[in-house]
Amino acid sequence: MQRAARTLFLTPLIALLALIGFAAAPAQAATWSSSDQWGTWSNGGYTLYNNIWGSGAGSQTIWANSYSDWGVWANHPNTGGIKSYPNAKKVVGKKISAINSLTSNYSVTVPSSGAYNTSYDIWDSNYAYEIMLWVNKTGPVGPLGTSQGTVTLGGHTWTVYKGSNGSNQVFSFIRGSNSSSGSVDIKSIVNWIKNTKGWFGDVTIGDVQFGYEITSSAGGLDFRTNSFGVSAS
Repeated sequence: MQRAARTLFLTPLIALLALIGFAAAPAQAATWSSSDQWGTWSNGGYTLYNNIWGSGAGSQTIWANSYSDWGVWANHPNTGGIKSYPNAKKVVGKKISAINSLTSNYSVTVPSSGAYNTSYDIWDSNYAYEIMLWVNKTGPVGPLGTSQGTVTLGGHTWTVYKGSNGSNQVFSFIRGSNSSSGSVDIKSIVNWIKNTKGWFGDVTIGDVQFGYEITSSAGGLDFRTNSFGVSAS
């Protein structure tokens, strides 16, 4: 009788443990993972960063099989202020006038709750100018600066914001509707800033980063990059 009772108890327990193991499998089976605040990994000419930089942050683990197949589990409290920007980065290192083509593709699976944006963060080599391209957003998040109107560039329609964080100028392009996959012609966007608006000159494009700017993800949320790449010539 006692053995039967133990068997009945163990059966759902084993099922539960199997379920837990299955849920954790993507991160555990990954080629690389890190819960370190500044955890980094280089692969295929890209660098991945866990990048937990904001105050009041919770826990976060980044995992990757490659620069184009990676994700993040984040459990940040439901408070204001950006907690992290886990991302994959490629360095271009060319002046705008010397760039013939600069494009990127993305495909993501993101949660329906929390507060975050999925975005490109593009910098000049001196980190004086920051260009953010928000391809989707959820929850109470918004860009820095004031609206400069709407423009269609790089295959998307954006509302453009211009501002400063005290250290550098920030130009934010917020997509008119959320997108989980697509491509962006980054060259046309930096050309528009340089030639049409005159907000900077012939600067050298340095980092092209892509990731998740997370404000809150209470209880733990999964962000997955199914594919990503930057092509520059």
